[in-house]
Amino acid sequence: MSTAASLDFATCDLCDAHKNDSDGAFRVLPPVFRDFGGRRKFAGPVSTVKCHEDNSLVKAAVDSPGQGRVLVVDGGGSLRRALVGGNLGAAAAKNGWAGVVVDGCVRDVAELAQCDTGIRALASMPLPTEKRNEGQRDVPVQVQGVWVRPGEWLYADEDGIVVMPTPAS
Repeated sequence: MSTAASLDFATCDLCDAHKNDSDGAFRVLPPVFRDFGGRRKFAGPVSTVKCHEDNSLVKAAVDSPGQGRVLVVDGGGSLRRALVGGNLGAAAAKNGWAGVVVDGCVRDVAELAQCDTGIRALASMPLPTEKRNEGQRDVPVQVQGVWVRPGEWLYADEDGIVVMPTPAS
């Protein structure tokens, strides 16, 4: 997937094209995510992590080759611990992740802004997680009540975040 081709989209245009879909395959995440990364616009196939206040599997994911994918982290919406910080943001950028969407918090906001990857989360929280090696990888997750499955496509820009089963044409 070439980066230029993958960024030739607008979530508003995707919503216009799918506004009458009734099968639930095209989904829009609620407008509760803040932009923390160096890329405002990103897209790619989804990989997932489900965890609660333990970012062990998030670290393992961003330390692996991203291959232009988007890591969707179901942190259960917890505002008590940060699941991604500066080191993990830098690892995601270095290893070729297009973006990271966290249903939870991040920290090291100034460092994340320097990372050449998209990072969206609910809020910033300076407290780190406990490392318990708990969680699940590449399972269907619910992010703010919206199902997101591994292999689906996520598109994020200044207007919002949408998920669909196949790449936009």
